[in-house]
Amino acid sequence: MGESSVRWVDGAVVTIDQRALPGAVRELRITTVNEVIDAISTLAVRGAPAIGVTGAFGVALAALAHPGDTAKVTAEAARIAAARPTAVNLAWGVRRVLEKLPLGAQAVLDEATAMLAEDGRVNRAAATHAADLVRRLCPDRPLRLLTHCNTGNLATTAFGTALGAIRVLAERGAVENVFVDETRPLLQGARLTAWELAEAGIPHRLTIDAAAAWAMATGQVDCVLVGADRITADGSVANKIGTYGLAVAAHRHGIPFLVVAPESTRDLRTATGAEIVVEERGAAEITHVGGVATAPEGTAVFNPAFDVTPPDLVTAVVTENGVVHSGDAVAEERRIETTRDAPTEDNAAAGYGACALGRAPTTADDIAAVARSLYARGWMPGTAGNISVRAGESALITGSGLAKGELTAADMVTVNVADSQPVSGTRRPSAETTVHTAVYRATDARAVVHVHSPHATAQSVGAPESLRFTGYELLKGLGVADTIDVPVFANHADVARIGVEIECHLAERPDAPPVLFIAGHGITAWGASLAQARDRAECLEAMCELATLTGRREI
Repeated sequence: MGESSVRWVDGAVVTIDQRALPGAVRELRITTVNEVIDAISTLAVRGAPAIGVTGAFGVALAALAHPGDTAKVTAEAARIAAARPTAVNLAWGVRRVLEKLPLGAQAVLDEATAMLAEDGRVNRAAATHAADLVRRLCPDRPLRLLTHCNTGNLATTAFGTALGAIRVLAERGAVENVFVDETRPLLQGARLTAWELAEAGIPHRLTIDAAAAWAMATGQVDCVLVGADRITADGSVANKIGTYGLAVAAHRHGIPFLVVAPESTRDLRTATGAEIVVEERGAAEITHVGGVATAPEGTAVFNPAFDVTPPDLVTAVVTENGVVHSGDAVAEERRIETTRDAPTEDNAAAGYGACALGRAPTTADDIAAVARSLYARGWMPGTAGNISVRAGESALITGSGLAKGELTAADMVTVNVADSQPVSGTRRPSAETTVHTAVYRATDARAVVHVHSPHATAQSVGAPESLRFTGYELLKGLGVADTIDVPVFANHADVARIGVEIECHLAERPDAPPVLFIAGHGITAWGASLAQARDRAECLEAMCELATLTGRREI
């Protein structure tokens, strides 16, 4: 197989027919929209990035076949986008090239060609970031990895995502073995991934899907690496059926579960995994193997092509931009929420028996875990950002001048809500303590999160006194249905002055939203729990990212 599994050659899309592997390496030449749709729907071409690029070339075929007929090309593009509904890259690729249609068929083809060239660069960057993260999370020795379905050259046109990360690790001499799930019912792991690993000379063992959890339970897996077909705004991951079960098993056994995908697989227009339409495929994929019946004729089947893994089971989502979602803190919070043990003596004495996360007390460890996860997402770079949790008349807050990626329980300080003065702890309280205490005095918040997330920070630069967001589904996460006006406060060297302005604003507006901007300085969000405060910051940052991408805050 060459550098790319998809090419444009003499007016046709040329690709490897994945249905024929591993028995034969057969090229497929596609020259019509119907052939594009058939290739995608029958899995001759599969894998989210690969079908995105192929779909884009399909629109180019339509544009070349119907020059000047915008209505016809648009209709053909809609047919292509509908070929597989769950994978977001297909619709993304179609939309991207369709925007060039007013410039003519050649412009559409040029954009599709540019997408193909980008794919390899994007995948290699994501794979390298993921490999770096694996080395930080896992033991310093050759690793035992597990992967599902196929995420290599075949699925992505070039290099691969999760399988690309395995390639990078193998190049570094860091792979002992790769468990390859066969991936029922169409055996993409057995037919495609095992073939790619053999071609690359990477040691691997094929296993039935049902054995993966036992491999984890018996200490034979250090890390699970998978791809994705769609990642929603909350970090839910739609991927090949069987992924969710792997995530549950990995979570049970404390094994990192990493999702590697391009940014184009992230669907920020979809708020949660519950909104994803999961494709169901034909009965014959289950009732027959190689054309031979393996079930009684007429047997009813349940054959979803994908499942959806909730974000609290995902250690990290990694794209070409690095870690964009981390579930570590979410998982820790879930553990805390379901723990019914009494507060420790130290926490009870400090006043943290009151629950800010759920049924059990929030501790300094919990705040540190959230801070580390936000650092991993690039929202608390260096020493930036701060988190606090209130208990009675005091609050526990992160210390000043500390790298949030290395924060521990010892780095917290207890301060008085009334005057922001430290009560206990060996560190200096955050320089922005007065902002936190202002929120506590003016609202019934139990936790405050301040982050320097990039899109929100960019949106606030030069902004007016407030920024209005309308029509975004994510507004529900902020407790509103349709429209929100988020205040923008001027950034001053005198942080206490910012706190005074915020407190006055909130006191005068009891219905103010639970989020705000400090111009050029990020988001402050609060809520009834640390989890809710963090979630609200995520919702606002996601809307700001959408506004950056679309140029619109009102839809």
